[in-house]
Amino acid sequence: MTIKNIHKFFVACLLCCGVATATTAISSCSDSDDSTASRLAILKDGAAVSQLNFTLASSSQMLAISTDGDWTAETSDTTWCRLQVHAGYGYADSLHNSYTRVLVAKNEGDARQATITVKAGSLTQTVIVSQRGMGTDPGDTFMSGFQFVENLVLGYNLGNTLDASHDPATQSWFKPKTVYDWETSWGQPVTTQEILDDITSRGFNIVRVPVTWFPHMDSEGNVDEAWMNRVEEVVNYVLNTGSYCILNVQHDTGAKDAGRTDNAAWIAADLDEYPVISPRFKKLWTQIATRFRDYGDHLLFEAMNETLNGQRQWNTPNQASDYEALNRLLQDFVDAVRATGGNNEYRNLVVNPMGATSKQEEIDAFQCPLDVHANHLIASVHSYDPYNFCCDGGEWNHLMFDSECTAEIDSIFQRVEKRFAQELGLPFFFGEFGAIDRKKAMTERIKYARYMASKFKAYGTSGLWWMGLYDREEMEWDEEEIADALFNSIK
Repeated sequence: MTIKNIHKFFVACLLCCGVATATTAISSCSDSDDSTASRLAILKDGAAVSQLNFTLASSSQMLAISTDGDWTAETSDTTWCRLQVHAGYGYADSLHNSYTRVLVAKNEGDARQATITVKAGSLTQTVIVSQRGMGTDPGDTFMSGFQFVENLVLGYNLGNTLDASHDPATQSWFKPKTVYDWETSWGQPVTTQEILDDITSRGFNIVRVPVTWFPHMDSEGNVDEAWMNRVEEVVNYVLNTGSYCILNVQHDTGAKDAGRTDNAAWIAADLDEYPVISPRFKKLWTQIATRFRDYGDHLLFEAMNETLNGQRQWNTPNQASDYEALNRLLQDFVDAVRATGGNNEYRNLVVNPMGATSKQEEIDAFQCPLDVHANHLIASVHSYDPYNFCCDGGEWNHLMFDSECTAEIDSIFQRVEKRFAQELGLPFFFGEFGAIDRKKAMTERIKYARYMASKFKAYGTSGLWWMGLYDREEMEWDEEEIADALFNSIK
């Protein structure tokens, strides 16, 4: 099931009852095919609801249908208010529900209302859907997280650039004098408007700008002005193309290399360290958000890159407190950004599970932060899977993109969609993906690109390739076949 194609799937489910899929968490075959019903209730967040309120922006809300009979649903005005699921089965067990999502289009006129009518046997329940009109709140014109994901085509990561994280104290060869020395220290050229024009003109309509901040922060957590200015320049290069831009905190998280004397990897999911990490983290995001407060909704903020557990390891945490620490930090991020006001009150914010992984335990432990406005949070995961194919697997290298690879990818999409879209009601995308091991045959990497793009299309989402494809030094496409495979597979 997909965020955008849920209705198509549910129709198929109704026609072919009994097929086991990831969608069974939302709707499954009835305990009884009886068309009569003794109870009918419409629920939102576990409570009966008779009214839904929406802002101006395109957005959605999930409704649960609690009934023991077959049910149908319709809306009185399909020009702007629609349902993703129009019919379903009931459950004899009142603990189980069927679900539908209410979607409203952006309102550019007066306030409006529609009525959703749900029927089960002889029982009927209605919900009034109200949407604000123009002029009621300027911030409501910001697109929702769902609208953002719907607008995505494919994306690109501007990696190994502003995310460099050297330690001049232990790496004596590195003597930076300007911000450009940092920007080019991992082998990439100085970023220019022409480079971003080339990348986005290919069709990529979102660019993620990973930024590592700690080398440019003083002992009080203040960001160097010259560094902040350069970050803003690069963000503007992206936005000047008309594309979306994601600005984040990158290698302030991660593993702490032996011998490091600076603040590398100062952000970790460690509850014991949380009292020290939290104020510094909030101060950083307050500075970033304040600088970009007046930017429009093509700019998104991402809390952190791949946050590791309390031991700063990539493996699954062995204590629940690590997850609590991460969820607290994500809440700190949302609170700090919203507190700066302006357009940040409605800006779409990106949040990741532990390590940005799609592993079941990590995504199950992820909790959606509380927010002052609904529908402006988006989940992101990273996937270089199967790892031994996408990356250098050493003695376990997987050289061919075969059925074993597709099966692993299938399971990732199923569990990510189930956790974020179904259970948490969050839109999601893949912030990083790619078959980045160039030693693998180009024909096999093309197969991977085609398959991933087809999954994005099927699930109504998208992904951002990690670097590669385009040689920024020569300003030419050196892996054009992969770019072609990606775009041809989403048509």
